[in-house]
Amino acid sequence: MLTRKELKQRGKHSLKKHYLIFTAICLISAFLASEFRGSLNFSTLRNYEEFIDNPVFEGGKGLLLNIIQQLNSGSILVTMSASVNSLAVTEKGGIVLLILTGTVAMFAFWVFIQNTFGVILRRIFLESHTYESVPISRVLFLLKIKKWMKAAWIMLVKSVFQLLWSLTIIGGIIKHYSYFLVPYITAENPDMTARQAVTLSRKMMKGHKWECFVFELSFLGWEILGILTLGVFNILYTNPYKTAAFTEYFVQLRQESKKAKIPGTELLNDIYLYEKADALLLMEKYVDILDIMETPSPQEPELPGIRGFFARNFGILLFWGKQEKRYEQLQAQHVRNAELYEALKGTMYPTRLHPIPEESKRNQIESLNYMRQYSIWSLILIFLGLSFFGWLWEVTFHLLLSGEFANQGFLNGPWIPIYGSASVLILTLLYRLRKNPGMEFLASIILCGFLEYMTSLVLETISGGIKWWDYSEYFLNLNGRVCAEGLLVFGAGGIIVVYVLAPLADNLLHAADQKLLKLFTLVLLVLFCVDAAYSPFHPNTETGITETSFSIPIRKGLS
Repeated sequence: MLTRKELKQRGKHSLKKHYLIFTAICLISAFLASEFRGSLNFSTLRNYEEFIDNPVFEGGKGLLLNIIQQLNSGSILVTMSASVNSLAVTEKGGIVLLILTGTVAMFAFWVFIQNTFGVILRRIFLESHTYESVPISRVLFLLKIKKWMKAAWIMLVKSVFQLLWSLTIIGGIIKHYSYFLVPYITAENPDMTARQAVTLSRKMMKGHKWECFVFELSFLGWEILGILTLGVFNILYTNPYKTAAFTEYFVQLRQESKKAKIPGTELLNDIYLYEKADALLLMEKYVDILDIMETPSPQEPELPGIRGFFARNFGILLFWGKQEKRYEQLQAQHVRNAELYEALKGTMYPTRLHPIPEESKRNQIESLNYMRQYSIWSLILIFLGLSFFGWLWEVTFHLLLSGEFANQGFLNGPWIPIYGSASVLILTLLYRLRKNPGMEFLASIILCGFLEYMTSLVLETISGGIKWWDYSEYFLNLNGRVCAEGLLVFGAGGIIVVYVLAPLADNLLHAADQKLLKLFTLVLLVLFCVDAAYSPFHPNTETGITETSFSIPIRKGLS
């Protein structure tokens, strides 16, 4: 077994090779409140002052209490507790129904996204342990092999067991380390039963729990530095570094457990997750890709004139005819072949050698070409859809936390356009950066920061000086209009939209009846335009600023 120092050195080496994707995936995890949410909890100057005044227990922000919370609680418990409290203070039947519906929706979000994302994160880190390149599309690997539901069930069972043991306090801490390897085990083989995964983790951790605790404790200095920098250092370094080091720790434990022939380790059968396949085997499995790459392709048709200009530079298809459809198919084929060729060269995980076959399992997921161009109709519906989602998200949180329904938008209708407009601008203005997720992430931060600042300024001007949100108490804010934490969240959200949500939505839109789709789009667009014209003279001023569990305020406005 390697020493802690050697494991950390290997973790640093892996982090150096994959810094941007490691940082982005850990930030997305924090953004979803899956893990590392503490990195976004020390964002306000007020909280920082509380920490300095009493670094142990004052105001619930102390280091020791934070560690205990990380071990024994989840964000879903906070949300459900707030929901129960809200139910107790309201007597309106409609509001009760909305609170219950919102609670169910939040619970489903926790089960299938927040609690399962840890498996996705560890799969990314495990592939990075062996291979030089990990495409952002690997966040969908559970969908490609049809195992997302199974992984979600494993993680749910693990969380329930840990919660029950947490009622004994000491048992909760012990079981935290007993079940420590469940996400790693599930990332390697999500086809196991929940009992198999939990039992295997418990057996592999036997005799290693104290060792794991000490290993975690060895990062305490980095964690304190993160707290002193209000979470910024954790986001930019500690979180990805610590995860990379613990990935090396799992690899070593796996190797030792297999050598000791611990029952259940035969289920850890993803050989090529830890060693590269023989070149001859790769050629055999990817011979079709070898033929494609070695055979000169015929001249591909380009879209002419202004259509080609917008398609090449902004990813916009002004029309959706046969020529555009063919153009899109070729673009998708290029992206897919490029990834398969990387696997053939041995620089990327060979999905065709996965124990659970990925090929031809999920055509809809396979067609999530993030380099696609979007039609005008798709962009309009993406804008309206994400604007509605933003409104629904903020209204639901306010409802669960306060027990009151409140329209959170500057507009009177159910949409908050900054969500939709930011997404469309990222998809179009940053189109040429999509091949580089790191640059896409940084550019999304800059673009969305500018958009939020200008939106705040314009809203304040047209509403007679009303401030619709204020980040004055937040670390690294600019005139209270934007702050560092919000910008990082925008960057993480931009990555999710570009590489997952928008391609998936575009696939669904193309599969729908186009005539009905266009009619539906026109009706929604007319309603939105009427609201946008009416609201500057009669803005929605129902409620003020509130705060969510993510510590970013829920804003009223085109926010």
